[in-house]
Amino acid sequence: MFKQRFATASVLALLFVSALVFFSTSAFVSFIILVVLIAGWEWSGLSRIESVSGQLLFLLGLLLSMLLASDYVGIYSQFNQLLSYQICFSVMILWAVIFLWLQGYPSSAILWSSRPVMLVLGLVLLTVTWVALASIISLENGRFLLLLAVVIIILADVGGYMAGKLFGRHKLAPTISPGKTWEGILGGMVLQALLVVILVLSFADINVLNLCLLVFPVAICSVIGDLFESMLKRHRGIKDSSNLLPGHGGFLDRLDGVMAALPMFFVILSKANPF
Repeated sequence: MFKQRFATASVLALLFVSALVFFSTSAFVSFIILVVLIAGWEWSGLSRIESVSGQLLFLLGLLLSMLLASDYVGIYSQFNQLLSYQICFSVMILWAVIFLWLQGYPSSAILWSSRPVMLVLGLVLLTVTWVALASIISLENGRFLLLLAVVIIILADVGGYMAGKLFGRHKLAPTISPGKTWEGILGGMVLQALLVVILVLSFADINVLNLCLLVFPVAICSVIGDLFESMLKRHRGIKDSSNLLPGHGGFLDRLDGVMAALPMFFVILSKANPF
């Protein structure tokens, strides 16, 4: 399983970095639309939409939502950072509510588990994830910043997995994801600290305080996103969102942390850019 997981992760990383390096900005964000639509198809399954027509209708709504958002903030024209900030900040309020749902599960399921609520959540969260990604890459040094955001998320995941396997004793959220531990969270934060050290040594004029205010909250948000999707899958009674990615499940299983982390990354970056 580990070899399969590593091989799939390596291919995904190569594809992402290649697209980030060689695609134009507009081509890259358009490419990510396709990824989000695949995740949207998986979300429709979590929402118990089983008919092909229902799934296609949801994907059409998701595509329209992304196109309207791109027109509103000027993703393909004159990018408006303030409008994008307002959208991402607003969705962070939603993530604060989701955090309360996590604490209240399974009782909280009555608030979010109905099909209409799930569909709205999917449209909002996936659309704003794409908006945040497109907004980050639209900034000066945007490709480096987007890569940094992804590295933070990966380190939180890898550190959590490794430390949890080696030292995990105290469960983080046993009713949602029995495999996650507080030791895993600490392991992820240790890797974030190493990342901060590397960046401080690499950039002479970096603002260390702003860097810490960027890296650690984004890492925590990625864990919340991971837990949220775990809660949805547990309530649905499934292990993975799909089987499209060998060893990883589905695209949504790889984007769960990204959904919460990227809007937070852009919000903090807009107010406290360390570079």
